[in-house]
Amino acid sequence: MRPVQRNFYDPSSAPGKGIVWEWENDCGSWTLYDMELCVSIQNAYEKQHPWLDLSSLGFSYLVDFDGMSQTNRQSQRKRRIRRRMDLAYPLIAGSIPKSQSWPVGTNSGTPCTCQQCMLVHSTRAASNAILALQQRRKLYGTEGGATAVVRQSNTFAGTSLWSPTTTVAKGHHNNISLGGGGGGKVDMNGVKFPCAPAIVTLPSNHALTINGQNNLNRPGTQRIAVTASRGSVPPGVPALPVKNLTGSGLVHPALAGMTGILMCATGLPVCLTRAPKPILHPPSVSKSDLKPVPGINSIRRKTKKKHLRKGKNPEDVVRRYTEKIKTAPDEDCTICMERLATASGYEGVLSYKGIKPELVGKLGKCGHMYHLLCLVAMYKNGNKDGSLQCPTCKAIYGEKTGTQPPGKMEYHVIPHSLPGCSDTKTIRIVYDIPAGIQTTEHPNPGKKYSARGFPRHCYLPDNEKGRKVLKLLIMAWDRRLIFTIGTSSTTGETDTVVWNEIHHKTEFGSNLTGHGYPDPNYLDNVMRELAAQGVGEDNLKD
Repeated sequence: MRPVQRNFYDPSSAPGKGIVWEWENDCGSWTLYDMELCVSIQNAYEKQHPWLDLSSLGFSYLVDFDGMSQTNRQSQRKRRIRRRMDLAYPLIAGSIPKSQSWPVGTNSGTPCTCQQCMLVHSTRAASNAILALQQRRKLYGTEGGATAVVRQSNTFAGTSLWSPTTTVAKGHHNNISLGGGGGGKVDMNGVKFPCAPAIVTLPSNHALTINGQNNLNRPGTQRIAVTASRGSVPPGVPALPVKNLTGSGLVHPALAGMTGILMCATGLPVCLTRAPKPILHPPSVSKSDLKPVPGINSIRRKTKKKHLRKGKNPEDVVRRYTEKIKTAPDEDCTICMERLATASGYEGVLSYKGIKPELVGKLGKCGHMYHLLCLVAMYKNGNKDGSLQCPTCKAIYGEKTGTQPPGKMEYHVIPHSLPGCSDTKTIRIVYDIPAGIQTTEHPNPGKKYSARGFPRHCYLPDNEKGRKVLKLLIMAWDRRLIFTIGTSSTTGETDTVVWNEIHHKTEFGSNLTGHGYPDPNYLDNVMRELAAQGVGEDNLKD
């Protein structure tokens, strides 16, 4: 469940005048800028500024009003933009209301009395009660997990969740009664509530599964029975037609969620179970049990604070991997999106004595063609390590390196087997990267970056292919390709150390998270990912 809000703008602002700004996406359709950006862009437009730099607002874009385009300052890619004046937002007369949150009355102290808001408020109260109970480990009266299922019957002993006049969904199936004294109806087209819709999610330690036959295609009315006691339902919380197999009583909305409520109403079997915990680490291993990996001399790699690279001449790098084309084909340069037969889009932006804007080059391996000046711009915007990567097919020219911060990599054999690899021992890799300060090669130079979850333990089977993958991972580590600094896809945290598109198995004794074993295709998959970073089997030395 997420809060929502309304924003108010002055009538003289862009939304007040019904003006919005949009950019063209890859599908050719138009996407609305965030309203705060619309306001800033419109202000600059009205002041007749030739361009607007959005970096101060947290976006690496340059808006050009003369060409009505947006340029990505990192990739230099251009997109069209447009200004619309046909959106009319409602005007508010008098003072701005103080409370603009939902459920209604959250801040005003006078809760809304509609059925939906009452359900949301009671769910919040139930969630707080659950958290308190979980802290005492008394939620289900035992240390183990809890299981609850829905069983179909001819009666329903629970309390009605919606009023008799509340329409929940519409469709072509027969109406399905919610039972009890309410008699609310459910069909299958869309969901309607008297107030704004609420989405109640399952707690992180529960999983929602469906078992049994789908009852939606059965004609007639389906009713659901609840025979458990009401002892586990906090006061004021609507009872749900979900029975707890442990006998601790009914399940409330905070556990079942809106999905569970609607599934119960339609007669679908629902099972609430506590998800088993993944086995992330092997049994305790003493130092004497750690053995070197056969065929690999060292047991650790370190990367220290990186010295500033001596910048390689971009012109020389581009010329090394391309050959000039006398007659350019009639197609686009996919870097600047201009025709190859015309001058580069970077004409006037970049200037090199030996590279004219109209010169076109072909990359040696893949044969893709670009303006030479565009390749220079791409190189200057990258890692400047003497390598090039084709933006079309991702072929790598030279030795690609990354921006991994300083840290340590250790690897050894432990006397335990992975699931699915019972005949081999296990290679354990330990990555350890401390927090630090970003340098000029990182997104925000001078700003601190965090390093969550280190040391990170990863696992490979101790067989021939597992050792080959380890050698490739060591090479990727030396080239600083395993990690980078960016935004976490799991937590959303910015300026933190994250994986860099090379998947690792971090779960030892199970595969509940998808990051464990057995996984018969993992070693082949990770070798393909390493090859995509320029670390292939042909790089291995005897």
